[in-house]
Amino acid sequence: MCDHYIRAVIAYDGADFLGFQWQSAGRTVQGVLEAALAQVTQATTRVVGAGRTDAGVHAQGQVIAFHTAWRHPLPALQRALNAVLPADVAVMQLGLAELDWHPRFSAIRRYYRYTVLNQPLRSPLERRYAHLVTEPLDLGALQAAAEIVVGQHDFASFGQPTQGDSTVRCVYDARWLREESRLFFDVVGNAFLRGMVRSLVGTMLQVGSGFWPVERMSAVLAARDRAQAAPPAPACGLCLMQVEYEEARQM
Repeated sequence: MCDHYIRAVIAYDGADFLGFQWQSAGRTVQGVLEAALAQVTQATTRVVGAGRTDAGVHAQGQVIAFHTAWRHPLPALQRALNAVLPADVAVMQLGLAELDWHPRFSAIRRYYRYTVLNQPLRSPLERRYAHLVTEPLDLGALQAAAEIVVGQHDFASFGQPTQGDSTVRCVYDARWLREESRLFFDVVGNAFLRGMVRSLVGTMLQVGSGFWPVERMSAVLAARDRAQAAPPAPACGLCLMQVEYEEARQM
């Protein structure tokens, strides 16, 4: 029976998960995916993801890989998985991968979006997907703070390494956008430290609300000391939007 190496793009509402990575107790995205694969293929299958999103973090473009001895057309595998997966997870794309490709180590860029709801009253319909900030936020100050982190820096003040000891990362783009009462922080980098995006947002919100001057963002970055940054913004506003790879091959 032929073994296939599969890559897939998945989306999930992270509110009811303890994160992507499998844990011995508790509901995880990896656990749900592996259970669905076992049900569909009648075989134990290990899933590898491009990123280990934390509890409560969402994804629109998480990328995974797995091996399977599936004997039918691949579109049928996507349909079968979506038929048994819970409503808060979906396989958006699915296709064959090269054997030397890896969803995490082959990635060259990752794009995250953080959503802030900036209004006096809470929105019950958006509480799972946006962080409510009731005081006015200055878009210009937020953007000035975001521009400070663009480039290659030691981001030790904003997170912990996911592998190894290096806390140096490269941020290619970081910008704030406003659409009525919503503010979006879009950030693209080669990789991110654990908790880095939420910590950046938490610190920038101190600047945007006027509690900290813009210059403090530079000082926190240079300090390489996690205690200097503000507490991280809540997980509910964060979404992994896309993971990019070198090859132009479309699935």
